[in-house]
Amino acid sequence: MHYLNKMLMENTDDAAFRNRKPFPWLNPEGFLTDDGFAKLLNNMPEPELFQQSFGVKRQHGQMSHDRLTLDYSEDLPIAECWHEFVRELQGDDYQRFVRRMFGRGFFRLVMHWHYTPNGCSVSPHCDSTRKLGSHIFYFNDETSWKPEWGGETVILDDGGRLPTKSAPRFEDFDREIPAEAMGNRSLLFARRGSSWHGVRPIQCPPGALRKVFIVVMEDWALGLGHRIVQRARGKRVAA
Repeated sequence: MHYLNKMLMENTDDAAFRNRKPFPWLNPEGFLTDDGFAKLLNNMPEPELFQQSFGVKRQHGQMSHDRLTLDYSEDLPIAECWHEFVRELQGDDYQRFVRRMFGRGFFRLVMHWHYTPNGCSVSPHCDSTRKLGSHIFYFNDETSWKPEWGGETVILDDGGRLPTKSAPRFEDFDREIPAEAMGNRSLLFARRGSSWHGVRPIQCPPGALRKVFIVVMEDWALGLGHRIVQRARGKRVAA
């Protein structure tokens, strides 16, 4: 089985992506094959495997990003289809797609799941400089989620006004563009000096979870330095 839509990757306009405002972003439908999306959706990792990340202090006074988290590793006890999908992400077609879209190489992929319950949010922020960008794969369909519950990533445009080392509210931005997050949708975006984004508070019933799988494109050299520092501090980092 193939999980990635090779034709969509080949036909995506990299110049249009890089020139998009307020920073490069793309919210395609069908980046995964229909069969691949269905198989992954029906075999999501169990919440019991996840770590709780609630109330973690963030820099610059930003609100905590509360959720359940699970870093990918080859030895995770999850459905084999997920390991197959990751191998495709690590393969030539996706690597070539990322190099073309971002206009550079020398990156590594770091992957993890986030499950988000009711009331939680992702406050407006810009990613760290070691990240070249992220590819967020959404895994909620009409059987498990309703659009009015929220969960879409919001692209935020500050007009270049706000310092990245600050804690703005959603209301402080000139414009917001919510990504489509239902069904076989994903969001690819590149980190820039002012690449603000966030997720408004989830409003779903108890037991429901916003589910995403995130592929982070990390600058190889900066990411290596970060991992060395984190390990020296005794902190666990993704492989």
